[in-house]
Amino acid sequence: MSKQNTPKKSNKDQVKLPKFNFNWIYIIPVLFIISFMMFGGGENPNEKVSFSKFKSYLNTNDIEEIIIVKNLGTAQVFLKKEALEKGEYKKYVKKKSFFSLSKEPSFIVTYGDIQNFENYLIETKQEKDLDFIHDNKVIDSTLGDILINFLPILLLIGLWLFFMKRMSGGGAGGAGSQIFNIGKSKAKLFDKDQKVKISFKDVAGLEGAKEEVQEIVDFLKNPEKYTALGGKIPKGALLVGPPGTGKTLLAKAVAGEADVPFFSLSGSDFVEMFVGVGASRVRDLFKQAAQKSPSIIFIDEIDAIGRARGKSNMTGGNDERENTLNQLLTEMDGFGTDTNVIVLAATNRADVLDKALMRAGRFDRQIYVDLPDLNERKEIFEVHVKPLKLDKDVNLEFLSKQTPGFSGADIANLCNEAALMAARQNKKTVHHQDFLDATDRIVGGLEKKNKLITVKEKTTVAYHEAGHATVSWMLEHASPLVKVTIVPRGQSLGAAWYLPEERMLVEKQQMFDEMCATLGGRAAEKVMFDAITTGALSDLEKVTKQAKAMVTVYGLSDKIGNISYYDSSGQSEYGFTKPYSEKTAQTIDEEISLLVETQYERAIKVITRNKDKLIELAELLLEKEVIFGDDLVKIFGERPFTKSPMAISNSKKKEAEKEKKALNKKEIEEEKIEKIDDNSDKNE
Repeated sequence: MSKQNTPKKSNKDQVKLPKFNFNWIYIIPVLFIISFMMFGGGENPNEKVSFSKFKSYLNTNDIEEIIIVKNLGTAQVFLKKEALEKGEYKKYVKKKSFFSLSKEPSFIVTYGDIQNFENYLIETKQEKDLDFIHDNKVIDSTLGDILINFLPILLLIGLWLFFMKRMSGGGAGGAGSQIFNIGKSKAKLFDKDQKVKISFKDVAGLEGAKEEVQEIVDFLKNPEKYTALGGKIPKGALLVGPPGTGKTLLAKAVAGEADVPFFSLSGSDFVEMFVGVGASRVRDLFKQAAQKSPSIIFIDEIDAIGRARGKSNMTGGNDERENTLNQLLTEMDGFGTDTNVIVLAATNRADVLDKALMRAGRFDRQIYVDLPDLNERKEIFEVHVKPLKLDKDVNLEFLSKQTPGFSGADIANLCNEAALMAARQNKKTVHHQDFLDATDRIVGGLEKKNKLITVKEKTTVAYHEAGHATVSWMLEHASPLVKVTIVPRGQSLGAAWYLPEERMLVEKQQMFDEMCATLGGRAAEKVMFDAITTGALSDLEKVTKQAKAMVTVYGLSDKIGNISYYDSSGQSEYGFTKPYSEKTAQTIDEEISLLVETQYERAIKVITRNKDKLIELAELLLEKEVIFGDDLVKIFGERPFTKSPMAISNSKKKEAEKEKKALNKKEIEEEKIEKIDDNSDKNE
């Protein structure tokens, strides 16, 4: 028969049967036993009556059958159907049960000697002409006794197996679906059947980190290139950096570029409530990786099992976690140079990791994945705006400047939030303003339009924010202002947005100017109202931390000197003593207070000198609620330090015009020279 003539199967024939679920192995017997116990015997299955009452029932000829159970010393009595309709016998009526396999007696009577009881039945039957029948039998109660005695144990075993199967991974037929596979690794394998499709092209920024891991990729592709010269590739690389910077994405890109089996799991996957399970899973993971070498093992959040041992001051530490870490250390040492298995791990808490884990021969390299800089943020924006329908007014370069300190995850969230805001307003494209609004929402919180605020409070907030704007505009090293708002967002009643410079090194005067600008809000309240409010809480917290860091961390205090009490190793958190004396602590407190108060007095002086302009700015802020850098230029004029975005753009325009004029002048001179040459040729 040809394929064309072959009848197609109907949809009913193609329906796949559901897979058999092993849970029914435990559920069906338990349900059967529970149902048998609940419904098998009807009402009052073991009701007994006295011998005298039995005699009265017998004499009235209401009994249909009597079965003597020899081995139990009881007699099962069955009443006639017409007798059960009488009111006296209604309590003996039995409800039929689905699980009832035979006719059940109405009641049970206990007799003494079986011979005397049989003689009594025979004599009474003949004497009163009764029509009941009686018989003898022996009931084997062994099965019933076993069920009664062992049913609780069977139920407990069934429940234990059920929950253990769930805890060991769940899912029928999976690698960890049975209780005996609880020690198996939970790592997810990406191989030729399920490739990692991420490459270095999908990872924006992180140029330094990509260069580091490129060598790992090259080794996995061409191991002979290194082994032929006697070189050894690092066995492990640790990706360290703040959350959201792309550590996991970079590890996936390594797997995608190298095109080798990739085992991915989290550090918490090793942790289990049963002793020895974590170490067993580590052994199984490395065994699988060695069988599929060359391969990569990626352990995300390795600090879950890699914390330093013996550092906790609390008793009753987690020995299971330490055993898992010991097994991990042993397995990484056990690798030969020819196994071609590389371990990648990621954490944002490298300071708490055990030193044995960080030594050479295990995690040889630490690759620091830092927050993206200006150019890297622009690259990340370009990646995340690809699926968005952008308007022509979107300026990614400005957005990159507007988001200092944003990680890759933050930028992805910002782009998504901008798209949601545009959709909420029924826009067909995402505009530049949507990105700015999304930035405000992420940094400051949701705008609270219905928040009740009095006129006096609103005026105070306006002068407070105007004070920040005034002081920052007048100080050389303060960040240039972008906009000021008195619209409540989150927990704040107002905010000032700046465009800070990205500096690797910060000078002492720069920190002073930043502290002074931060205290400008409280200084404005003091100058204008001769009263201060609680609205400067976040400002005070910021400057106090900054002053404390200047004194105790960066050694910028003349009295304390060039001393830093900062411990980058994290050991100080386990100690009970301070690294300085009580006298030094008093000096530190005095220095911190002096730094803050000095900058506060400086802010008051700046506000006093520019009081008229401050009032004008505050009134404008009360009118518009949101003002930008252009408004400050109109009131204060250009910043004398030429660091505002507008001043920079104006200077760039002037430079461009000068270059254009110079080029035009040069072209005119060249044309003149050409004409002179032409005239000379003609004269000749």
